[in-house]
Amino acid sequence: MIGYVTLGTNQLDEAAKFYDELFATIGASRTFETERFIAWSTGPKATGMSVTKPFNGESATVGNGVMVAIAMHASEEVDAFHAKALELGATDEGAPGVRFENFYAGYFRDLDGNKLNAFCFTKD
Repeated sequence: MIGYVTLGTNQLDEAAKFYDELFATIGASRTFETERFIAWSTGPKATGMSVTKPFNGESATVGNGVMVAIAMHASEEVDAFHAKALELGATDEGAPGVRFENFYAGYFRDLDGNKLNAFCFTKD
């Protein structure tokens, strides 16, 4: 359904380092890169995420109510991904835990303030 997600950044070098290290924990790496844009995914035909300096030359801003959700297979992966994000300088927006029924998630903001979460379903 969603092909990829792009977040704006005002600090491309710092964002690149943050996401290189964070996404390496789930087997994702850079798949495309220019001087103002970097994309990561787990394979050449896999969906992914990218960061960019805004093409209009304005400062990147955080979208109120916008969030990127990264799918995991198990709650332990959610815990590890959330912890790694915080270790890399992200801010906690909600520790990993059950949010409702079988939905387990941990929330954080990246270095630019973009909100992300790692989540999994704990039952089929």
